[in-house]
Amino acid sequence: MAVSINRRKSKPSKKAETNGHCSCATFLFKILSRIPLGILLLILVYLWSSSTTIISGKIVHICVSSRKLSNLYCLSAGTQPNFEIPVPLINNSFTSPGSTSTIKDIDASPGSNSSVTAYVKAASTPEPITDSKEIANALSSSTIGNIKEVANVFTKDSIPAVIDGTDKNRNEEIAIAKKAVKEQLQLHRSWMPNTNHASCDGRGVYVYDLPSKFNKDLIGQCGDMMPWTDFCKYFNNEALGEPIANLGKGWYHTHQYSLEPIFHSRILSHPCRVYNESEAKLFYVPYYGGLDILRWHFKNVSDDVKDALAMDLMKWLEHRRPWVQNSGTDHVFVLGKISWDFRRKNYTSWGTRFLELEQMQNPIKLLIERQPWEVNDIAIPHPTFFHPHSDDDIVAWQQKIIGTTRKNLVSFAGAARPDQPESIRSTLINQCTSTSSDKCQFLDCKSGGCNQPESVTKLFLESEFCLQPPGDSPTRKSVFDSLVSGCIPVLFDPFTAYYQYPWHLPEDHGKYSVFIDQEEVRQMKVNVVGRLSSISARERDDMRRYIVYELLPGLVYGDSSCRFQKFQDAFSITVNTLLERVSKMQ
Repeated sequence: MAVSINRRKSKPSKKAETNGHCSCATFLFKILSRIPLGILLLILVYLWSSSTTIISGKIVHICVSSRKLSNLYCLSAGTQPNFEIPVPLINNSFTSPGSTSTIKDIDASPGSNSSVTAYVKAASTPEPITDSKEIANALSSSTIGNIKEVANVFTKDSIPAVIDGTDKNRNEEIAIAKKAVKEQLQLHRSWMPNTNHASCDGRGVYVYDLPSKFNKDLIGQCGDMMPWTDFCKYFNNEALGEPIANLGKGWYHTHQYSLEPIFHSRILSHPCRVYNESEAKLFYVPYYGGLDILRWHFKNVSDDVKDALAMDLMKWLEHRRPWVQNSGTDHVFVLGKISWDFRRKNYTSWGTRFLELEQMQNPIKLLIERQPWEVNDIAIPHPTFFHPHSDDDIVAWQQKIIGTTRKNLVSFAGAARPDQPESIRSTLINQCTSTSSDKCQFLDCKSGGCNQPESVTKLFLESEFCLQPPGDSPTRKSVFDSLVSGCIPVLFDPFTAYYQYPWHLPEDHGKYSVFIDQEEVRQMKVNVVGRLSSISARERDDMRRYIVYELLPGLVYGDSSCRFQKFQDAFSITVNTLLERVSKMQ
């Protein structure tokens, strides 16, 4: 759980300021004088040990424990509500985020449009637009904050009128948004090869040998990345983390933001790698942009400093013939954080503007969470704790989870979000804890239990269904942890998975998940545990077998020296699809 205080003081008169200081000091003195000294000292020690305060300008950030960054976490400096999400314009209409199921099923659900509300404001004096790309700035849906969506939309050719907010217009905009997302997902899926093991003939992968400041040196700053913990342990074993003996072979304490070095180490030994630029069809740029962001999370630095390394990278690439030749269309970047972290807006100091740069519009960007209306953003799975070395490791784990007795119908590993009024987590927790323990088990992440991979994995192994409500952003690493444990994920927002992972999750999401619209939960129209109880044992077994035998191998990242003959892991699926895409571009 994270707590954030972000207040800007107005400028009162000196007299008012003096009176305010006196009254506050008197009031504070009266309170403190009534607290025994010993208790006061204990309170101060607790606050000092469990939080840190960062002052940037006139803003005070108070950070407390959170599993997202392994320890303390400042919401004001993290992936917290009120992101401005760029979305495309179609036929001069604003396309706002929506909910869909296969995607047809969610389109038909009564409350599925509740997370999609938008209005468009016309610019009275728009600034000239020099790029043909349509520009739209929007706040995210209710899954990322209590402000649903606001967009200033304009194109080079027209300024749309203000949408009047009627249900008819709202539904029209939602329908357009859903259509846009589905079309993009179909495009992404069309790039996938027909065969599991693509040939390397004429399809080489070139890995740029970047100056170390763009990757290795960032890992070297791990000890200073967060002020309260040594992040370096997560980069042991080529960023897999420390082995977890209790879970068996191939299990590691992997951090969710370790995708960049994991992917880099794998592609260096890829059979299609070439060392001559002229033999390559695909160019991989090993820039650890997520780690570049992480190192500035809790430091009071200017936006120019945050953007400096990315700008240096652009200058470096501009002197490379392959980059100039195709304007980056055959280049790929792997970024281990969510897309919004690289799309900083003018009103916030959070993140960088890396993905907003004009030079970055053509390359493919692989992220753990994509921006659903950016066609070149592709989401690939979060790293889990399981990194098999061989086919045998995967088969052994499949056999284990199929044979596991699942004594819980439902489980939820997470924490409430009292600072997010639109969050359904508290409702889910209440529904879970108010029933019998064999019906629903709750693991409270606020107490630190979710920091232990063994605890989370054990809970998921013993559960039929795992609740996966949105948290600080729509996607959750926990979705992949549950799938790898054979626990059927229960999703409440299509942005959590259905609009994210076209190469690794099927279009027919009913094969591997259950969807319950979050608006039904928010309005107390459904008891989630009761709804899940109505799903037959046969249906659960069919879904689990599909997850274990069809999906699981493609959701995990093998170790750096893995050798698979029978299976494709998440990395192999990704690279083979990228190579197929480049071939189709020829």
